[in-house]
Amino acid sequence: MPADTTMDRETRAKKVIEALNQARGMELYAITQYMHQHFILDDADYGELAANMKRIAIDEMAHAESFAERIKELDGEPVTDRRGKVTTGLDVKRIYPFDADVELDTIDTYNALYAVCRECGDSVSMKLFERIIAEEQEHQSYFDDVAEHIKNLGDTYLSKIAGTSASTGPNTKGFVAANGGSAG
Repeated sequence: MPADTTMDRETRAKKVIEALNQARGMELYAITQYMHQHFILDDADYGELAANMKRIAIDEMAHAESFAERIKELDGEPVTDRRGKVTTGLDVKRIYPFDADVELDTIDTYNALYAVCRECGDSVSMKLFERIIAEEQEHQSYFDDVAEHIKNLGDTYLSKIAGTSASTGPNTKGFVAANGGSAG
């Protein structure tokens, strides 16, 4: 689809930067939310769940950095404020449905921001959103799977995970990369 010719190049770049900064703010929120949950899960001795939560936060860090790099390429300034207030007080049984919803909202928003990039004729930013949307879908699927296991198996599932290691190893990779995806 060709760029909207009713807007000049500068206006189109400004709209794309705004879209990228909205996404960056969402990623900064996700980093903080997921690291908070990582510590809760680790403290509750759900090591495997804590390690995966940390890896997902690292994926979100890579996303925030990718958005910042693209913003800089467009001569913009990356935002430093997160979009959203971190939710505290969630227990293990409420974390995963909550996070699955966060990821679904993120995917919906990123699809709308992708459309802004398409309207402005910015195929590089479109490709960035495509990659990150796919990775957010992996996070959402994982959160949804864990939520279903907890719902269906309850304490049996959680007792299997209790006492597992929270270590992410010396060369911590994000969740997507650790599971064969493309993030790093």
